[in-house]
Amino acid sequence: MAESSADQSSDTKHDNASSPGISDQEKEMASNAHEAFTAGKYDECMMHLESLQELNKEDYKILMNKAIAEFYKSGQTTTGTLKQTLMTLKSQVHTAVEDIDGLDDVENSILYYNQAIIHYHMRQYSEAIVIGEKLYQFLEPFEEKFAQAVCFLLVDLYLLTFQPEKALHLLAVLEKLTVQGNNKNGKGENTGRDNASQKAEFTAMVEAAKSKMHQYKVRAYIQMKSLKACKREIKSVMNTAGNSAPSLFLKSNFEYLRGNYRKAIKLLNSSNIAEHPGPLKTGECVRCMFWNNLGCIHFAMGKHNLGIFYFKKALQENDHTCAQLGDGSNGQSKKFTGIPMCALLANKRHELLYNCGIQLLHLGRPLAAFECLMEAVQVYHANPRLWLRLAECCIAANKGSSEQENKGLPSKKGIVQSIVGQGYHRKIVLASQPTQNTIYSEGQSAAIPVASMEFAAICLRNALLLLPETTLPDAREQQPSLDSSGEGSDAASGKGQEGDKFLPAAPSSPLRKQEVENLRCSILACSAYVALALGDNLMALSHSEKLLHQPKLSGSLKFLGHLYAAEALISMDRISDAIAHLNPDNVTDVSLGVSPSEQDQGADKGDLEPVETSGKQTPLCYPSTVNSARAMMLFNLGSAYCLRSEYEKARKCLHQAASMVNTKEIPPEAILLGVYLELQNGNTQLALQIIKRNQLLPSLKSTSSPDLHKKPPPPPYQPSAPLQPIQVPSSFTQVQRK
Repeated sequence: MAESSADQSSDTKHDNASSPGISDQEKEMASNAHEAFTAGKYDECMMHLESLQELNKEDYKILMNKAIAEFYKSGQTTTGTLKQTLMTLKSQVHTAVEDIDGLDDVENSILYYNQAIIHYHMRQYSEAIVIGEKLYQFLEPFEEKFAQAVCFLLVDLYLLTFQPEKALHLLAVLEKLTVQGNNKNGKGENTGRDNASQKAEFTAMVEAAKSKMHQYKVRAYIQMKSLKACKREIKSVMNTAGNSAPSLFLKSNFEYLRGNYRKAIKLLNSSNIAEHPGPLKTGECVRCMFWNNLGCIHFAMGKHNLGIFYFKKALQENDHTCAQLGDGSNGQSKKFTGIPMCALLANKRHELLYNCGIQLLHLGRPLAAFECLMEAVQVYHANPRLWLRLAECCIAANKGSSEQENKGLPSKKGIVQSIVGQGYHRKIVLASQPTQNTIYSEGQSAAIPVASMEFAAICLRNALLLLPETTLPDAREQQPSLDSSGEGSDAASGKGQEGDKFLPAAPSSPLRKQEVENLRCSILACSAYVALALGDNLMALSHSEKLLHQPKLSGSLKFLGHLYAAEALISMDRISDAIAHLNPDNVTDVSLGVSPSEQDQGADKGDLEPVETSGKQTPLCYPSTVNSARAMMLFNLGSAYCLRSEYEKARKCLHQAASMVNTKEIPPEAILLGVYLELQNGNTQLALQIIKRNQLLPSLKSTSSPDLHKKPPPPPYQPSAPLQPIQVPSSFTQVQRK
């Protein structure tokens, strides 16, 4: 789109040279220059422009047209030089975009438009939008072709910056412009062959514009998740554009949002991408998009291994495209020379790495995910969700990998370390529990990007700082992203909430009000977990309390908040305060509160980012029912009472918790706590029986069979980790053993 806009702009510039108040000779030269330019004879065009410049040395438009002719002569590869020339010309005209306030400035509109085109191709979308919106204010005096070009550029920019409502408003204006142009053309009275050919050309232009408008509407409705309106427009697109690659990609994107994944794959496979012009002509690598979209669809289907396979294929295609352009990704970003202007947008490496990182995190490969996301964060450093994902990679890479944690089955091995001596001197040596305050990265700065808990703390701090400070009160039901998909919790529900303010989170969709609050809850939960792991109990308590004070908090995060706060308080020897947090009545709901969240990258062909649908599974060692969560609270409460030497209360808590869950789901720490209590009671034989039978009581009622990991030995503590997409809880650590 932008390349064709550049064509339109340069044509118009040459026309503009023939403005009133100039001699017939100058008009003729300007006309000859324009014809030569249109025919692609750039040398001849330059000669005419030089002759014209000798006659009129003060007109900056001639200099601008020369710069554009040189740019086209170089095969549109000297973008940096052209940008510099236009900046110089703008300073000569002594105007800034902000100063455009009257029709006197309309004369300079072509100069501004060309600047906007260059900003667009350099991915400087905000600057381009500022210029485009100023030009839009003076749309009426412009000739129709130029007015259309300005509107199409703005629509594209709005869609790239996830502002679909503004794009739809502009498309309505464009439709009116097209209808008015049609009427004017119909009233033309001169007849003849020229007029007939002009009319045919105009009709073709109107049809092309209509087809393009339908495609833009589909993209806007997809971003808004307005599926009914989108379905209507998809039909128009298929009628006007047929089975072209863009129309099939859009339809595939639509089916993907509806959850018809097999149909979406079928539509993608039916698109003939081999016929599509290469990135050198269109600036789009369709093969790369094809593999990326397949990866997103398989991600949504829960087929993560297939998803990563397709994302890797997309990365290979992208690297191949960059090699074809004769310049690596670094060259593209540092110097805008040697590559055709339209191809500057072809490199999608960082978007693809973002998708790969999320996919790998779901696959349980946190270190590989960390590498991908670290490269992506260099470009998308203002995305708070990306910093949270990096922290999750660190947590996943460092969490304990004991048998009990992974499988949730308390084996005797986890309790008994060895047996020494024989007969009367036979002794059972109990296994020591993992300790707190582990140092994860010795002897190096925490700021070095490695997957350590220290670096996780920095990532989470960045994520919190990037969120707006004010808590926005009104919020629709949108769950905290305890298990939100990597890209996932991006777009809210189907309909755009007009009042919402958006927080940019490139390359994902912007975050709506409620999503910001959900994200804040998840970041606080992770921060509390990381602080506990690092032994920073004051910070852990602070994060936990902030989490518990959040207005819209899911049951799962509330449960974690109480556990983390209790663990921090116990480490600080504030047992009474911890007991208040461990009250089982605090747990009324353990739902993850995650809804399907879809999103789309917003490219015209239906470039998608991964989304996770309702098929999410609760992590293995996360309480799946309120009953099992309360049992976990009671196990911990027993540990707290034990620290205060209230052994009878501890025993009651322990037995009550054991009666609430299946025998196999009682954690080793609880067995050890039972042994400790019996030893305190002087009942050595019963303690030995508990160890031998690996059961808390001689007869236990088997009730529910949900979760499998709780804590406490004498005084255990390290609650479940709120790993957002993939992570699950880490096992509890002992605070003290006697």
